[in-house]
Amino acid sequence: MLAASVIAAFDPHGAHPKFSLIVLLVVTGVVFWIAHAYAHLAGEREAGKTVTWQETRRVGRHEWPIVEAAMIPALAVVISPLPEAGENAWLAIGVAVGQQVFWTALGAVRSGASRKQAALEAAVSLALGLIIVAAKVVVGH
Repeated sequence: MLAASVIAAFDPHGAHPKFSLIVLLVVTGVVFWIAHAYAHLAGEREAGKTVTWQETRRVGRHEWPIVEAAMIPALAVVISPLPEAGENAWLAIGVAVGQQVFWTALGAVRSGASRKQAALEAAVSLALGLIIVAAKVVVGH
């Protein structure tokens, strides 16, 4: 969802729009990863726990999928043969929403959800992604 939101807000006009989109995705993914890990660790510190390097590494590994979620759309743009930045932005948002739906469904199945429940969760994930797509259409980037 983060990657799709970043792409939706991306303006494909500029000196190097394809490169800018890739950098924006990677940097945003890394910053949000650090922010999530920091928030988790700060929350534990407030609860009176001592934060160790081992715990920091554990939390960092746990939150790493945030970076991975941004890297897949960025990689799609890197290898894309599409010439226009706007086309690459739509490719990246499609990849971001697609992986969001896939990981939601897979997570539901792996946690023991019924097929109906997994389909419902995937549909909700798709709906959220489509809201972001609609916002991009309305904004006109």
